[in-house]
Amino acid sequence: MTTGTGTTYVALLRGINVGGRRKVPMAELRELIDGLGWTGVRTHLQSGNAVFTVPPEGSGPPPRERLERAIADHFGFDVPCLLRTGRELRDVVSACPFPAADLDPAKLLVLFVEETPAAGHFAGVDAAAYAPDEFRHIGRAVYCWFPDGMGRSRLPAALEAVRPKLTATGRNWRTVTKLVEMTEQPA
Repeated sequence: MTTGTGTTYVALLRGINVGGRRKVPMAELRELIDGLGWTGVRTHLQSGNAVFTVPPEGSGPPPRERLERAIADHFGFDVPCLLRTGRELRDVVSACPFPAADLDPAKLLVLFVEETPAAGHFAGVDAAAYAPDEFRHIGRAVYCWFPDGMGRSRLPAALEAVRPKLTATGRNWRTVTKLVEMTEQPA
């Protein structure tokens, strides 16, 4: 979402706070983002979801690069950050090829991808081999439906094994829709 005061972004941090490794406390993340001069900073859950507004800027590194550099400097390790504007996130929700309103939101996952994969990037993944799990690739999102849950599914490993490797991080549908709500609410 772009306003006269800037652009609202959602940052999706990849691979933090998992199994006690690469700890990024959300209070510290909020302070760090606020220290970049960005406003309306809020976080959701401990898995690395932040919403904030970046004022119109002149030249300089884009917000993603600034955030990744600030995190590396502060915490001492690199964290890939995927940024989407509020509008881009709403578009991801609108494009969902599954009947999201009828599904368990904990079993519907969006895999956000930094790079835009070629149309046939996932063509080598034999979808039938992973049934009843399903996936659909649309733009910079891969929508995955795990009717029996994701815990034992082999589909995530198959998608990650596709080359060239992509920078990606997943969020369940409940988190995605909550982040959309957060972009639409004043801080």
